[in-house]
Amino acid sequence: RECRAEVQRILHQRAMDVKLDPALQDKCLIDLGKWCSEKTETGQELECLQDHLDDLAVECRDIVGNLTELESEDIQIEALLMRACEPIIQNFCHDVADNQIDSGDLMECLIQNKHQKDMNEKCAIGVTHFQLVQMKDFRFSYKFKMACKEDVLKLCPNIKKKVDVVICLSTTVRNDTLQEAKEHRVSLKCRKQLRVEELEMTEDIRLEPDLYEACKSDIKNYCSTVQYGNAQIIECLKENKKQLSTRCHQKVFKLQETEMMDPELDYTLMRVCKQMIKRFCLEADSKNMLQCLKQNKNSELMDPKCKQMITKRQITQNTDYRLNPVLRKACKADIPKFCHGILTKAKDDSELEGQVISCLKLRYADQRLSSDCEDQIRIIIQESALDYRLDPQLQLHCSEEIASLCAEEAAAQEQTGQVEECLKVNLLKIKTELCKKLSVSSVFPLQKLCTMIFTFQEVLNMLKESKADIFVDPVLHTACALDIKHHCAAITPGRGRQMSCLMEALEDKRVRLQPECKKRLNDRIEMWSYAAKVAPADGFSDLAMQVMTSPSKNYILSVISGSICILFLIGLMCGRITKRVTRELKDR
Repeated sequence: RECRAEVQRILHQRAMDVKLDPALQDKCLIDLGKWCSEKTETGQELECLQDHLDDLAVECRDIVGNLTELESEDIQIEALLMRACEPIIQNFCHDVADNQIDSGDLMECLIQNKHQKDMNEKCAIGVTHFQLVQMKDFRFSYKFKMACKEDVLKLCPNIKKKVDVVICLSTTVRNDTLQEAKEHRVSLKCRKQLRVEELEMTEDIRLEPDLYEACKSDIKNYCSTVQYGNAQIIECLKENKKQLSTRCHQKVFKLQETEMMDPELDYTLMRVCKQMIKRFCLEADSKNMLQCLKQNKNSELMDPKCKQMITKRQITQNTDYRLNPVLRKACKADIPKFCHGILTKAKDDSELEGQVISCLKLRYADQRLSSDCEDQIRIIIQESALDYRLDPQLQLHCSEEIASLCAEEAAAQEQTGQVEECLKVNLLKIKTELCKKLSVSSVFPLQKLCTMIFTFQEVLNMLKESKADIFVDPVLHTACALDIKHHCAAITPGRGRQMSCLMEALEDKRVRLQPECKKRLNDRIEMWSYAAKVAPADGFSDLAMQVMTSPSKNYILSVISGSICILFLIGLMCGRITKRVTRELKDR
């Protein structure tokens, strides 16, 4: 113990001043003059050499690397950092600080508590600096090195930089998981520490050098006032994604794709929703964390800030099916089958602006999707009905109309379908053709425009997305909630059945609907009537589908069959008459 304490004392002194380390001073004299001539305060020279590690002469680099490796094992060698971080160590890390052998635990604790309110600026800067130095070589992260050195030698030989090693190992883990390998090539202890490293890297964009280098100019242009740390720069880039340079945009898209597949790597989501995850998703798998939060989003106990963050992530997911792993898995056969044309025109690492999801919505209306895919699209329809921001196509084509006609509704903090209702009410004022079609289609929210046919006081053909029932029209559903309970409780939801029930009740003079429900239903009938004029059936197949999905299908088919029978009888009679006339002419 006495010997160890003496060695540590000497290392502390040497870390304070390079002059106290003869080998370091001798081998790094030229580099000190070249890179660190202005760094004269205690401890600054070594930090400067670490910052320029890749630029140093080989012998100097080896010595600085060895000293940095020792620091990673026992950060207490960094006396200046220890002094700056003393309050944080006392409050949050005293257990590991008291250990005789550090083994990297103290630095890990400081990193985890870097954003505590008690954290002072000097300590935060020192911890971040050490993290940045660690990225230069995986050996500078003691715990990572000890847990994964055998795996690195076997799977990632000749790779030195920590970020590259992390990517190499995590890619191997992902491939083994996707291929359901019987035995993982990366050891369990390495996988656990690898997870720690991945999570730490998400906190600061500078800890992901490729992303940082690709987005430097964009950070300057769009995020110059945003501070580093707490993933604030990354969040800023996401919010300005449409304005980013191509290379940066591609990197951000890839990052989002990774985060959506593994939400635990989404630092901002995990930070903002930390308490809600404990409340609602404590037993959820890390890969299903966002899905769990989405399912509990409208709970009365949901924190407003977390709810806002969940909505942000939903908006992102709906821009591209690749950012929605659950939808992608459920529709893996449907997407190439029905949306092949969109996929062939798509570019890697750039959003499809909701085109694939819109394509799937059309097939949902046609009842052509697989059951798993159908379930996911139904959820998207319901969510979009409540919040217009979840439909990229509507935002793309109706931004001017929303700003001019529905500004007040769009500004509402809580979206409950007001914007869609506003567009419906102002249907005749909409000039943009694409927006008009989307608005007409939003009579049943945000779907393709469909023909409505009215005969014998009954709607013979519901909107084309006939599976979507009243639950996707939140305003109408709220207005008619009591009437559904009283008159349609026995009707199974879906496929337009409850809507048909309400329409029949509206036509039945013996039934008295709630005034608001009656008004909303009459409004919908007017809109459907207008829809019939704006968008007739696309063709015979479209018309046939409308007939087959209509709640009055049996009646329509009976009429069609009767008409065919009558035509057949007329044809038969005409044929006999013609035959008799022909015979009479021959006899003459």
